[in-house]
Parts: sequence; C-alpha cells; structure tokens
Amino acid sequence: MKKDIILKAENISKQYRLGQVGTGTLTHDINRWWHEIRGKENPYIKLGDINDRSTKATSDYVWALQDINFEVERGEVLGIIGKNGAGKSTLLKILSKVTAPTTGSIKYRGRIASLLEVGTGFHGEMTGRENIFLNGAILGMTKKEIASKLDEIIEFSGCQRYIDTPVKRYSSGMTVRLAFAVAAFLEPEILIIDEVLAVGDAEFQKKAIGKMQDISRGEGRTVLFVSHDLSAISTLATRTVVLANGKVVAIEETNKAISIYSAMEQFESYFEQNANLDQPTVTKVQIITSEGGTLQGYKKPFTIDFEITMPHDNMQNLALSFQILNHLGTPILYDYIFDINKEICRVKGLNHLSFTYDQLSLYKGNYTLKVHLAETKNKTKFQEFDCCAFSLELINEKEPEWGWQKNVCQYFENGSWKSNDFN
Repeated sequence: MKKDIILKAENISKQYRLGQVGTGTLTHDINRWWHEIRGKENPYIKLGDINDRSTKATSDYVWALQDINFEVERGEVLGIIGKNGAGKSTLLKILSKVTAPTTGSIKYRGRIASLLEVGTGFHGEMTGRENIFLNGAILGMTKKEIASKLDEIIEFSGCQRYIDTPVKRYSSGMTVRLAFAVAAFLEPEILIIDEVLAVGDAEFQKKAIGKMQDISRGEGRTVLFVSHDLSAISTLATRTVVLANGKVVAIEETNKAISIYSAMEQFESYFEQNANLDQPTVTKVQIITSEGGTLQGYKKPFTIDFEITMPHDNMQNLALSFQILNHLGTPILYDYIFDINKEICRVKGLNHLSFTYDQLSLYKGNYTLKVHLAETKNKTKFQEFDCCAFSLELINEKEPEWGWQKNVCQYFENGSWKSNDFN
C-alpha cells in the first residue's frame, strides 16, 4: 500500500556563525553568492563544529542541524525529543518556514500552522478577535471561513471575557490558549507545536492533548509535536524522532524512541555538593545496588545513602524524603523520615542516613532520585533536587507482584531507615 506522505525533510542542515546576526559578514554573504551563481559549492559548508553546547568552540561556525531526513504521513502525530540545544526548535522553525535551511529542502502538501513561542503570530495592539481573523488570513482562509469557526475558537480558548481586549494585556497562559485554539480550529493540514503548551495550566494541557488526538485520529490531519514531557509524547505520538547535537539519533515507534533517549542520559549513582553554612544541606547521595554498579537482583536489597551537613547542634524538626521517578518523570516509590518520630541529624557537622529496600521489585529501566529536605515546624524548605539518574539491569527478574499503577505515587515497598543517631 502506497504511503500518503504529507511532509518530507531531505538532507536538512542549518549553519550559524557564532556571535553574529544572520549568516555572518557581508563579505561572507557575497562570497556565498559568487560561488552560487557559478554553480559551485558554498565555501563555508565544510566549516563548523557540531551542535554541542557543552564544548568550547574551535570554529566561527556551528551546525545547529546536520543531514536531517524523515517523512511524515497524513494523519500521523510525530514526536520530536532531545535535550536542550539538540536542535528541536531550529528544526520546527525550518519546517514552519520561519527560517531557511542552509542545505536541503522541505516538501509538503497543504497548509502549515505553527505554535512555536508564546505570542508567535499575534499583534499585541490588536484584540483577540482581530488576531483570530489575522491568523486565519495568513493561513489563506476567507473571512467567511474564519467566522464559521470563531465561536468554537473562543469557547475552546476560555478567553471569552477578554476576546475584545488587546492581546498585549493577556497573560502568557491566556495567549497560549488562544493561539492553540486558532491553530487547531482553523484546520491546517499540518500543525506544528513546540514546548509552548507547558505554559498552560493542567486543565488546558489536558484539553489541548485531547484536541490534538482528535485532529490526527478523527480529522486525519498531521501533528509535529516537540515536548520534554515524555508522558505527553507517549500518549500522542505514533513515531518519535530523537535528536542529539543537531543530528537524528533514531526515528522509531514512540516507546522504543523514549527508551533510546533515556539511555542517552548520563547515569550517576553518586551525587555530591558543597554544604551551605547557614542551613542543613544534603551534601552526598549514593545509590548502592545489590550486585554493584547498575546490576540489581530481583527482590534483593537496594540502599540509598544520604550525608547531611548540619550548621549547628540540636536542630529539631528536620524531615528528609525521597521519590524514585521512572523515565517519564512519574514518581513510583517514595519514603520519608521525620525528626518528630526519631531524633535525627541533631549533631553539628556530618550526619549519615540510609534507607534500604530489603526486597526491591522494580522493573528493569532508567530512574531518577528526587530528594527533599525541610523543617516541619515552620514549613521551611531547605532543598529539593533531582540526582543520581541511574539505570537498573535486573537479574532473575520476574513480574512484580505489587501491580503497576501509572502516574500514581502511592506505592510503598518495605524498607528501613538507619542513621548515626539510632539503630
């Protein structure tokens, strides 16, 4: 059966010159033009570093994207994931025709609507109603076509009271609501959405995800969706592109792509930071598996060690808690210890706490530890941070007996706390 391809990216690359607006100097632009009219290759095409923001530049040029190739079928939701700086937004800007690629081409059939940043395509001095008609006109729709969708757009956005107010007075959340409603209801064949939905509240995000599902499954339109919310990607996308340093790492079925992306993370079983001399500080955290390294036996002991530095003696009401999050960021295990139950960390200097699961029965996979340190009496939060991103390779694995509860952090496994203050 022949595929119905609605969008195709062929050998897309994007080069920028560091520290410059545009592609570089006038001399470089003239040099490019002179080579182009003579049918020669761009003289700067072989220059440039890869898109790795963590390394020092060795060239004036950098490749934000390199050799991107993929196809999107009509009615498909394609996810795009990657770390900050991987090239996701640059790719969407090229697909939306906001900027042109240095090399390669985009082929598409139908109208494209983009939601890239808060307020993109909106004129601040115009009202919400006027901006709806403006965006519709940009998409090539007639005034009559836009008017037929007007009531649906306003109702979905939830901005009825402010629809005749200039959008410069809207909050970022209101702007996103209206912009998404315009993009979704004016029926473009291809809808491109960046991380912008993260600005909206939970209720609107749920509505937006439901609408995107309707757009692709019910209406047969195509969605390209960039997000750091892997749960939303797994819910919406049928296939997902994984980007790293401006290159495609994988284009796979979504769950497999998420696993590939998670495996790219740096897994550290050890975390350390300097003490704050004015308040209690978790200065060390370490994960200890039953078999060492990332190897964990099924229903074998699993320990988390904490080192807490106290600024003075006899501080009371301290509380330490942790969560273990899965690769989607969903909390699946947690526990805590309060000073009101057992005297902990009342000695100035280093104090040690550890928690051990006697028979851990997690799935094989990638996890992150979230740590929270607070004082309960005055509700003072000292620290809250993610650390120790770790992967578990299980041996003698069986189906966990406790049952899977997705997106619910209410499961306890039996475990015990120890410290240098009590046995």
